[in-house]
Amino acid sequence: MPDHSPLTARPAPALPRAQRPGGLRPLDLDAVHLAPQGPLGAWQELNATATIPHCIAQLETSGVLDNFRRLLGESGAPHRGFVFADSDLYKVIEAVAWEIGRSGTTAHDAWLDEMISLISRTQETSGYLHTWVQGVHPEKKFSELHWTHEMYVLGHWLQAGIALARTAGRTDLLDLAVRFVVLVERRFGPGREDGIPGHPEIETALVELYRLTGEKRHLALAQHLVDQRGRDILPGGGFGSHYFQDHLPVREAKDPTGHAVRQLYLNAGVTDLFLETGEEPLDEVMREQWDRVHTRKMYLSGAFGSRHRDESFGNDHELPSDRAYAETCATIADLHWTWRMMLAGDDPRYGDVIEREIHNALAASVDESGTRFFYSNPLQRRADRFDEENAPAERQEWYSCACCPPNIARTIAQLGAYVAAVREDPDGASLELLQLAAMTVKLPESVGRGTLVVETSYPESGTLQLSLEPDAGAPRTAGPGARLGVRIPGWVRGGTVTSADGTQRALSGAELSAQRLELPFEQVHGSVVALDMPPRWTRSHPRVDATRDCLALERGPLVHCLEQVDLPAGVELDDLVVPAGSAASVREDGALEVTLHHRPDDGALYRDESPAPAQGTAPITVSSIPFARWGNRGPGAMRIWLPREH
Repeated sequence: MPDHSPLTARPAPALPRAQRPGGLRPLDLDAVHLAPQGPLGAWQELNATATIPHCIAQLETSGVLDNFRRLLGESGAPHRGFVFADSDLYKVIEAVAWEIGRSGTTAHDAWLDEMISLISRTQETSGYLHTWVQGVHPEKKFSELHWTHEMYVLGHWLQAGIALARTAGRTDLLDLAVRFVVLVERRFGPGREDGIPGHPEIETALVELYRLTGEKRHLALAQHLVDQRGRDILPGGGFGSHYFQDHLPVREAKDPTGHAVRQLYLNAGVTDLFLETGEEPLDEVMREQWDRVHTRKMYLSGAFGSRHRDESFGNDHELPSDRAYAETCATIADLHWTWRMMLAGDDPRYGDVIEREIHNALAASVDESGTRFFYSNPLQRRADRFDEENAPAERQEWYSCACCPPNIARTIAQLGAYVAAVREDPDGASLELLQLAAMTVKLPESVGRGTLVVETSYPESGTLQLSLEPDAGAPRTAGPGARLGVRIPGWVRGGTVTSADGTQRALSGAELSAQRLELPFEQVHGSVVALDMPPRWTRSHPRVDATRDCLALERGPLVHCLEQVDLPAGVELDDLVVPAGSAASVREDGALEVTLHHRPDDGALYRDESPAPAQGTAPITVSSIPFARWGNRGPGAMRIWLPREH
């Protein structure tokens, strides 16, 4: 595939250098702005004003910054945190960088100067920097790649430096990181010593470095690290090679396995390689694995990882609700991978998965203050559920393993990069709305001149009002064959399109099947798209034993749940069942009301099976809330899946 023209000054994440004919291309960072009046834009504002400052403060209290200072004699504190704690700093810097790109803020400039100076002064002359190794176990330098996370930490360092280069035009942090890359290349590059990271992440960072600089050696190093996997380089130890995704060469590994975050980060990097090299075997194995991940191992909320042991995927259809590990970082890793899969192909399920992740698992991982977080995100909380370190009954301000909070901060700051894209083909260019949200989108030159404005309260409502605003001093124009494509989520069963002159039509079967509405640009201004959003009951695959014969309530993209706090005294959440024909209604606050049956517990652990209908049930009307809002009123029982009545 030929290279396109040089990268623009402010490219979005994952903007491939190679052009795929007819494929999607991300818009520049300046082109898309999520409106603060909408839920996603409001979330970005909360992220900027609360989450990012909170993360900056926690870098001090958690000891991350002292880990750097102690190497310089500027702190006498012992090393604190896990071996990969340095990555918390890099992820927070990346969050700040994307926030600069979103809002142009200068509020953190002095802090950035201080942090980059600290990193520079701590880095060895060879380029090496890893505070746990340097300050605690210098003998382990590059000797335990399966566990010390040196390349993983470097990957996050690279991504922070790249983000600053793209958004603020400063390359000082990136220049420091590249020195470490050169060291890794000389030690573990092609033709050198065997070595791969135990925790993938650097692969996608190296591809991004190639995209920024155009230096093919960075792409070659990423390719080499992927090619080396599955050759018994890493010692399995008590975890086994599957845990590290080192059991098979990447092109043969069709089954997602092991530590869920590692697998999903690796897949993002492999897909990045395909986007740049066009190597079909990589595309084929990623499509196969994506299908298996999302049809056999994804929770309804868009979470991944069913086992606390090893934070891992389980077997196919092993999806326990109350014991779900469902790490926040796994959802973020999958969002990054699925976005890259969307750039590589046109499967409409990609947009559906990203929507499910953003509005459910990811949204549930942080509370309304933006300063308290879930590390794991179970789909059921029992009343007597005991706390575990990474699975507490309530969100926490921070964790000893703090990978998730700064990961949330960096992801939300760049969220605008994942909602729209452009597609160019011989018939003309189209602007594609890939996620439904209140936003403004500056039209790409190939589409026209002006700004698309989308007004909506989605996902509260399925109505989108579209308008085109001209640029200052210039009329609206549209390129030859220019059109707007609006993604129709897979849950939609009906809706209407109303044009500016009041003409209304129903969405066609072909549009619903393709999950895409296409409007010529002359029809966009003043059009209203209304998607039907009735509440619906959802059932799981019959092989999901944990939720067999259960139902979950959804509306639009939102998964709903019941909380004990909303039930009357004397009614236990676990005693509610769904009677046949139960239907839900929508309240003004977005909650749903539904009539269930209450079957009080008789205390028997096991009992005779009776062919007669169950006795002693009574109807009760309860309210359910979006899963993303659970746990904001204190700890207590919660569940998504409810058993059917028999």
